[in-house]
Amino acid sequence: MTPSPARRAAIGAVLALSLALGGCLARPQPGVLQSMGETVEGAEVVKILAMTTRGRAAPDANVFTTERVSSPNLSAFTISVPPTHEPGRIEWPERSIDPATTFATLDQGILTTRGFYEAAANPENGGRDVTVFVHGYNTSFVEALYRLAQMRADTGEDGSAVLFAWPSEEAIAGYMADREAVTYSRDALAQMLAEFARDRRIGSINLVAHSMGGWLTMEALRQLRLTGQGDVLDRLSVVLAAPDIDVDVFESQLRVLGPMDPPLTVLVSTDDRALLVSNRLGGARDRVGALDINDVRVQELAARDNVAIVDISSVQSADGLNHSRFAQLAALYPQGSEGEDEDAGFQIRQAGAFVFNAAGRTIASPFDLIGQILDPQQ
Repeated sequence: MTPSPARRAAIGAVLALSLALGGCLARPQPGVLQSMGETVEGAEVVKILAMTTRGRAAPDANVFTTERVSSPNLSAFTISVPPTHEPGRIEWPERSIDPATTFATLDQGILTTRGFYEAAANPENGGRDVTVFVHGYNTSFVEALYRLAQMRADTGEDGSAVLFAWPSEEAIAGYMADREAVTYSRDALAQMLAEFARDRRIGSINLVAHSMGGWLTMEALRQLRLTGQGDVLDRLSVVLAAPDIDVDVFESQLRVLGPMDPPLTVLVSTDDRALLVSNRLGGARDRVGALDINDVRVQELAARDNVAIVDISSVQSADGLNHSRFAQLAALYPQGSEGEDEDAGFQIRQAGAFVFNAAGRTIASPFDLIGQILDPQQ
């Protein structure tokens, strides 16, 4: 059977993405997480809690498969970030793990459900606030874990850092399987957020989701609303980075979710090549993460649904596809939030369409693009 033109375009898009990634280093293997015990002077040590709907390769090991489990697996990691760390990057071990030059896992453990939630609320693990990271498509557990460690080290934030890892196929050709996996995982994410929200020992709850993880997050938030758990939603601050969501689907999700306070924040880039591929795989449907904030319809959506849509195209991407700018933005966050501008960093307190200027570390409305926003050299 001859593929349809749309199907041929989708196949071509996947091949193009494969070629774009072909020059990348081989992805890290689970052995990267072997416990080293000690680190070196000058390294930064971060603690990460992890909940995953992935199966374990063995009952007593934090090696996770692509299999799905109905009862999430829980674990804790202590990770060393090297003194030579460059913001926005993950220094992966190539031949051997060396805490002086690479990320390294110092310690790890398996947690019970009670142990997981107690650790999240325990000041010894960082404080009362919690930041949850939900990774995107074609991402392994190891990659998601170290990405969160990188962001935590770069932001310098206090509080507990929690990874929610769903069972990605870890393959470019696994796009549709990944979509099914995020649907499978939404109950677990919603339940975790509810447990955090109802623990009064926990302060702010910040939820950061990347790419397809944005679709998972919106489905979990929608489910909380539909089940009458608005009290949970009231505790959340949500950032969707380059969300891989059909625009029409996003609008329908927003209609159920309703306005959030602070506003739901969406980080977008019109030159995101990964979302261009997703657009083709999805039947030429526009993706939320590639919205143009200068489009009047986008500005109307932001105002109507109380959403802050922020163009971060000026931020250097951590990959060649312009899909991981959020990782570099984490490095700029502490600098942007130190000044007098309360809207710097991720702290958006009003709905609308905005431009983030990496050089000036400021956010401005596209209706007021003056000074450094128009020309960083001025």
